[in-house]
Amino acid sequence: MSTSQSFADLGVSRAVTNALASQGIDSPFAIQRDVIGDVLQGRDVLVKSPTGSGKTLAFGIPLVDRTSAEGPRPTVLVLAPTRELVTQIVAQITPIAHARALRVTAVYGGVGLVAQAKNAARSHVIVATPGRLEDLLARRAFSLDQIKMLVLDEADRMLDMGFRPAVDRIAAQCPRARQTLFFSATLDGEAGRLAQRYTRDPAMHEHGPTERRAHTDVEHRFIEIAHSDRVEALVHELRQERGLTLVFVRTKRGADRLVKRLGTHGIHAVAMHGNKSQRQREQALARFQSGAVDTLVATDVAARGIDVKDISHVINFDPPGDSETYVHRVGRTARAGATGIGITLVAHAERGDVGHLARSLGLDHPVAHGHDGHDSRESRPAPRNTAPSHGARGRRPRRRGKPRRAAVNS
Repeated sequence: MSTSQSFADLGVSRAVTNALASQGIDSPFAIQRDVIGDVLQGRDVLVKSPTGSGKTLAFGIPLVDRTSAEGPRPTVLVLAPTRELVTQIVAQITPIAHARALRVTAVYGGVGLVAQAKNAARSHVIVATPGRLEDLLARRAFSLDQIKMLVLDEADRMLDMGFRPAVDRIAAQCPRARQTLFFSATLDGEAGRLAQRYTRDPAMHEHGPTERRAHTDVEHRFIEIAHSDRVEALVHELRQERGLTLVFVRTKRGADRLVKRLGTHGIHAVAMHGNKSQRQREQALARFQSGAVDTLVATDVAARGIDVKDISHVINFDPPGDSETYVHRVGRTARAGATGIGITLVAHAERGDVGHLARSLGLDHPVAHGHDGHDSRESRPAPRNTAPSHGARGRRPRRRGKPRRAAVNS
């Protein structure tokens, strides 16, 4: 399909195209060109796509256009694995939904049940995590018997997080004669079986294979360090001039501990993980997104769904255990065709596992050799398109450039 197509060419209404244009979104991404027409025609769709490909608007635009402001509520249900992803989906859909007088409500844990139940019952579109949605359904706050469209976003992650039973119970409460949109980073194993169960003669699309994203969108750096020097190596990287940096750790306790240790080096960071309250998580993300804090330390589950415009670097403080996790992590940068840098700190004992991971992704970037200690790290080349550090301890790095438009449409 031609890349010159507009949203209007795809059959999107004038009200929605105008709402998109007011946000500076004038032309569709590839996944949107493929998916929107099928959804507007009423077809089920099955989409294999990584995060950052533009999938939210791929389902958000047509679901808004196919939903009437008149009649029963709710009629559209979007299920997502995390509170952060729910919040971001709502933020992207709401402006175009307002153009057609539709109400959109987020449903997730950590906030008051009563107000959330009232808002959801009055809304046309509900975007929810499975656990909290089941809580509201058990209280009979509203029913799903008028749902005309069910969207499963990041279905593979919902399965990884143990939501399969909840998803099954929720889907069973929706009408059989519904339209189902299924989005997943992988369609292997249980995700594929779930897709087959819930979709009927779906239009199938695949975008941004993980192997290709690992090659083209991100500059990959693997730096070997002594385990005892891991924090100092991270500090060195964070003192280079760059945009926002997302640092991954394995555990919630490790995230809090690392933030404290960075503070002793004069680097201000915030942590985001499942043990934080909803308010703390939202505040951490807001401070990071605004640039008030340049470094966010997160676990894999907490970071799922983060869609911040200007993340220039992802640093794996703890290397991921598999290639899929690696791709999900570095997918926080290089959003929607932009470029970014992924850095993995590799202790001597981790060299073999990380080397195998890199080869499984087809990466020809070897683990960089270096001596232990600060001086050896100073001699390593800085990431491309960066300038030398000014050397001030704790100085917040200068943000480079304006936010890319591509990150808005994701």
